[in-house]
Amino acid sequence: MANHTAPITDAVAVILAAGRGSRMRSRTPKPLHRAAGMELIRFPVDLLAACGITRTVVVTGPDNADAIASVLDDRVTYAGQPEPKGTADAVACALAQLPEPPPLLVVMAGDTPLVRAESVRNLINEHTSVPGRRMTILSAPDVFADDLGRIERASVTSDGRVGAVSAIVEAASRPGFAHGPAEVNTGVYCFSGPWLAEHVGSITPAPSGELYLTALAARAADRGDDVAAIPIALADEAIGVNNREQLSAVETVLRDRINRHWMANGVTISDPATTYIDGDVSIGMDTVLLPGVILSGQTAIGEDCRIGPYSVIADSRIADRCRVAASFLEGAQLSSDVTVGPYSHLRPDASIGAGVHLGNFVEVKNSTLGSGTAAGHFCYLGDSSIGAGVNIGAGTVTCNYDGVDKHVTSIGDGAFIGSDTMLIAPVHVGAGAATGAGAVVTNDVPDARRAVGIPARLVPRKDKDRESN
Repeated sequence: MANHTAPITDAVAVILAAGRGSRMRSRTPKPLHRAAGMELIRFPVDLLAACGITRTVVVTGPDNADAIASVLDDRVTYAGQPEPKGTADAVACALAQLPEPPPLLVVMAGDTPLVRAESVRNLINEHTSVPGRRMTILSAPDVFADDLGRIERASVTSDGRVGAVSAIVEAASRPGFAHGPAEVNTGVYCFSGPWLAEHVGSITPAPSGELYLTALAARAADRGDDVAAIPIALADEAIGVNNREQLSAVETVLRDRINRHWMANGVTISDPATTYIDGDVSIGMDTVLLPGVILSGQTAIGEDCRIGPYSVIADSRIADRCRVAASFLEGAQLSSDVTVGPYSHLRPDASIGAGVHLGNFVEVKNSTLGSGTAAGHFCYLGDSSIGAGVNIGAGTVTCNYDGVDKHVTSIGDGAFIGSDTMLIAPVHVGAGAATGAGAVVTNDVPDARRAVGIPARLVPRKDKDRESN
């Protein structure tokens, strides 16, 4: 959903993702927990790319390096932090991967998925607009966030302006502080790269033993170097993820943003409170999402579709003018003008042709259905290749598994499969052929022939000719 801007060639970004995330109480590394269907680490990577930064260094720890690399691949450069010594040490590890400090270094945490690209662009513009600026902090004013560092400022100036930044005080360094709203640090910064490289190695440990990157604010202020903090527009951007409760809060905000985005782009969402759309989903104009719809993974919905109520669609592609009512789709592909449901299940590798009708309680798995085919009621179609214009009667089952192997059923164009037909794979029903109700088909049915009975036998052609007279 992010809009990319022109590349910023003299900038490098650093994402801090080496923390152990022990408060998550999880075997999954914190950066790989998901919000709106996306790993947390992907949010800052996508955001920085949208801001025009072409090189990003992700700092990982020994416990999560391989897992993070499996998600991001070669989109970024990696720097390892062997021990969790703090954010300043993490940035020093990232600088060690660069041939020289860049003019502009953007640093942000890997667990703040609500920061918007607009805010980071404003931060970069503010930082670069002031010659000689050493450090610019993205802050959130009037926020109740006791676990975030607080921005300390000098007294208000005589003309009423807010005083200059004098320090950032971490939560662990202020025992017994008064609770209440404050201007807090979001963990997003711009630095002069050479200045940062000069000073980051001389930070002294806090009482906790950590080397805090935020200590550079006081260092700059004490030396008379230019340091500033600019406020974000939305207070919820400051929410980071350190525990499951915060992950849930982040999810709520992201869901609302995603729904608003799609409504602004021509999608009707009749009940946003019960509609869940993942961040990687795309939806075409004039599509209607009814209550209880969940769209997840790499799902793509075309235009003029009607989804729901109570449909769950995962990693599926749906073309224009489709209808999916109270059904579950996973890894399926629908061509245009398909109707599904209610109460049907399309499993991985179900490929449905244009104009197909799948009614109630139809399950399709690893099968291709040609255009105009209809299966109205109570069917299982697995490991099958079904032609165009086929009528599949209620209760039809492709018996694809013999207890050891899966086998394929193929049905030619225009065939008629009678109700309660059992197709014992491997088997082929030819074009224009038919099966009688309750047939158990164990042998191939040639084109334009009819098979009936248990086991099914071909009806002689003379019988067919007599019936047609």
